[in-house]
Amino acid sequence: MQQQLDERRRIAERVTLIGSVIDTVLGVAKIIVGLLANSAALVADGIHSLSDLLTDFMVIAVLRLSHQAPDRNHPYGHGRFETVGTVALGVILIGVGALMAYETLVILFNAEHPPTPSWPALLVAALSVIGKEWIFQYTYRVGKQLKSDLIIANAWHSRTDAFSSVVVCVAVAGSLLGIWWLDGVAAIIVALFVGKIGWDLVARSVTELVDTALPEERVKELRETILSVAGIRSVHSFKSRQMGNQSLLEMHLQVDPHLSAAEGHYIGDSAVIKLKERFDDIGHIIFHIDTYDDQLYPDENLPVMPPRADIAERIDNVLHDLLQQRPEYELTLYYHPEYIDLDIKAAPALHALLTERGLAARDLEQRIREQLAPLDWCRELRIWLPASD
Repeated sequence: MQQQLDERRRIAERVTLIGSVIDTVLGVAKIIVGLLANSAALVADGIHSLSDLLTDFMVIAVLRLSHQAPDRNHPYGHGRFETVGTVALGVILIGVGALMAYETLVILFNAEHPPTPSWPALLVAALSVIGKEWIFQYTYRVGKQLKSDLIIANAWHSRTDAFSSVVVCVAVAGSLLGIWWLDGVAAIIVALFVGKIGWDLVARSVTELVDTALPEERVKELRETILSVAGIRSVHSFKSRQMGNQSLLEMHLQVDPHLSAAEGHYIGDSAVIKLKERFDDIGHIIFHIDTYDDQLYPDENLPVMPPRADIAERIDNVLHDLLQQRPEYELTLYYHPEYIDLDIKAAPALHALLTERGLAARDLEQRIREQLAPLDWCRELRIWLPASD
């Protein structure tokens, strides 16, 4: 599992570093040309590109932290750090958008009209559209492959830069035609777009941090997969949540009440294997084996059933009164909130004593039932005698 996480981190880091190189070149070029060519929109677009560079470094740091192996303080792993990083990225985008909008509004409401941009601003904006759209497609594809919201978020950060460069192209062209305020309006549109993307990232990541359940359609598919496992009667108390790129599940699996604990656990393990075969993003599954639907019996209403030691003592007393001995036997208890079923597997010595005294298994059952009757919890009692030679 850790090898897979390390490989995932290396792929994510590679695409992020490629994007950071492009962000650096485009950001510096847009700011320099924007200042020389008198384009506020292009300068704002350059600042946006450099914000991509800063978040690229943040993404790499978060990736290295979130892909560490589980430890004592983080037994579920460090996937939440990826989600926290996505929130930080969204907050940075909101802040960048607000600052860009403020500075542009100051320019627009200035008494003097800003200088008209020149054609180099149009050329750099066009090159930026091509470069940022390419890095978006590349990064988004890798993010989907890795199922990483952080990488996908960074891809959209690049896409906002591509969109903003399109707006800058239109604004600079309009300004060259004499519409002086179009450059400033374009800068504000870019700023609002950047802020909207940031807000969406924060909102999505916060739902994960507060352990919002997986989408209903996905939960339905998970339940159908579990119920397809032989031996599972129902699944209830189903809980799901997302942690980074992994889904975490908790559930109660109801099996036949007379199965052994080992077989019940085997059926649960079979459900885990089937889930992980069908869904490759499942990171951790906790299951509890039930022999009844415990959702129908709230804890505060459960009667107090006697423990094994008390039941065995009553059976021992019956055997002693009836046989003057306490021969060995195997006792199996099947607990239910409303009753207990008992199976008694007689050892050869017990069978021999019953035969010696001319007693049948039903006689012993009747005496034990009489002893247990006042407790009003024994539903079924069966005694199994060894086969005769």
